[in-house]
Amino acid sequence: MSARPAPAGAAPPPPNLKRDSFGDHRELEVNKIFRAMVKHKASDLHMQVGKPPTFRIRGSLVPLDMEPISKEKMADLLMPMMDERLTSIYWSEGGSDFSHVVEVDGDKWRFRVNLFVQLGLPGMVSRKVERNIPNFEGLYLPPIIEQLTTYDQGMVLLAGVTGSGKSTTIASMLDLINHRKNVHILTIEDPIEFVYTPDKALINQREIGMDVKDFHIAMKHAVRQDPDIMLVGEMRDQESFGTAIHAAETGHLVYGTIHASNAPSTIGRILDLFPQDMHKALRSAMAFNMKGIVAQKLIRTVVDKPARVPIIELMLFNGTVRKLVLEEQDGKLAAAIRICREEGMQLFNDSLKSFIDRDLISRADAFEISPNVEELKMALKGIDVKSAAIL
Repeated sequence: MSARPAPAGAAPPPPNLKRDSFGDHRELEVNKIFRAMVKHKASDLHMQVGKPPTFRIRGSLVPLDMEPISKEKMADLLMPMMDERLTSIYWSEGGSDFSHVVEVDGDKWRFRVNLFVQLGLPGMVSRKVERNIPNFEGLYLPPIIEQLTTYDQGMVLLAGVTGSGKSTTIASMLDLINHRKNVHILTIEDPIEFVYTPDKALINQREIGMDVKDFHIAMKHAVRQDPDIMLVGEMRDQESFGTAIHAAETGHLVYGTIHASNAPSTIGRILDLFPQDMHKALRSAMAFNMKGIVAQKLIRTVVDKPARVPIIELMLFNGTVRKLVLEEQDGKLAAAIRICREEGMQLFNDSLKSFIDRDLISRADAFEISPNVEELKMALKGIDVKSAAIL
């Protein structure tokens, strides 16, 4: 593929710009905005030509009180963040992903950065990664999710859109294992977000582009690195999921994230990555190796702390779910979750009702995010929605 011309206003990359062993860049002007992001407790930073930098604070977008940024100034701010490899990717693919570290009052803060081109102009969205991995117990997750950290083999997926808290949840699960088991945890990420401090576990973290050329090579190396548990970042294509499910089949415990709207639809999302003639084999592989799919959304609270809580849908792969997946009856998976609540499964509405009952979220916000508002209203009145027979 030939390289695309540089985006409008893009400056040539500075020569030999290198990151040190901590992932740090030399001091950049844009770091002032990142420091303001930390000061204002923002979760995300949006930068667009013609507008001032905009923070996401407690779920709402808030522009900074400063002048709109011109295309020339945007290029001056953003382009020096990238080394030669990232700049090449940016020009050829129209965007690049990487991590950026900024020192704030003596502490190092890590940010997940996506630089991109829109309407021929450079832009950026960056997410602040909390310096400490949150304790599993403090994330308001259903206790049953802890069960998903106890397996020796199989696959666990976290599903949701960007910004739904998947990475935080999965990091807390791996850190729980880190404090409990003498195992080798290997992560393959693009980019690395949370940096783990080894306790009982031996942990190796590899970042695509920085530590290893690409995902294919990283996975080829992984099988020779004796991992017990693997985190395979985001499963976005046939290669990443196919390799990960093979690792699960061969005795590893594999965690990963995927973009899907709910737990049942994740099955179809995975199948869409592959040609039709592979679907039967994939269904079999998922049915017998998948341990659970956790779908997640974030919703703001009506209290100061926590500012947001995760709304969770959980589908465990018991006999009923496995049978439905094998028989291509994905439309009945939501009903299976409903009738298997006693095993710890739950739908999004179950999670919403739980937080409403604990006075942590408002009914209005819950109705806005609910996939079935009428059913949620009935549940709040104490009316249990029964599922029709699914077998």
